[in-house]
Amino acid sequence: MLYIIPTPIGNLEDITLRAIRILGEVDSVLCEDTRQTGKLMHHLNISKKLIAYHKDNEHQTLQQVIERLKVGETIALVSDAGTPGISDPGFLIVRECIKHGIKVETLPGPTAFVPALINSGFPCDEFVFMGFLPHKKGRQTMHKRIALEERTIILYESNHRLVKLLEEFKSSIGNERLVSVSRELTKMFEENVRGTAEELHIHFSKKEVKGECVVVIDRKANSKSDN
Repeated sequence: MLYIIPTPIGNLEDITLRAIRILGEVDSVLCEDTRQTGKLMHHLNISKKLIAYHKDNEHQTLQQVIERLKVGETIALVSDAGTPGISDPGFLIVRECIKHGIKVETLPGPTAFVPALINSGFPCDEFVFMGFLPHKKGRQTMHKRIALEERTIILYESNHRLVKLLEEFKSSIGNERLVSVSRELTKMFEENVRGTAEELHIHFSKKEVKGECVVVIDRKANSKSDN
């Protein structure tokens, strides 16, 4: 069996009792960064074999993992933070397990975009998650999609590229739609800031931005009622 196990996005208390139990029971753990997961396992007082499984090696490692599962091993997949498969490796191995009749069980748990969406105060009944925008090719196309999208939009962005993204929003969506930026979620210096793209651009241009950011864009004013 393959277990998909969400891990804390910051505060280490945000892990379920079930996740702790299963991490203690599996034969091995697939993880993005063995050093990062090693810290969590040490905190939980759990010792397991850690296997590197990340975006740069998942295609090469995939079949080896499937063979281990087929002979009866029980393996957990974790990411550095949050739920595997959400802008992190996970999709390929789940699809391959289904193809080979290997049972997959996904635990509920932390993911950054849900608290950021709720904190934004924007309508949550319909939303679209777009993950990270491409750095170059296709970026302008995505901005055009964002400008036309009538649902609440959720994006991920690195701290190094946030100001650039907000600068681009000044042109693509202007000041007609509000934007919310959440960073350092669940950590000591958590910050949630709302305003126009221009207001947020000014705010974050004045400081060093730390931590990955979740950007939420309110839906267009002419979309369905916000009731």
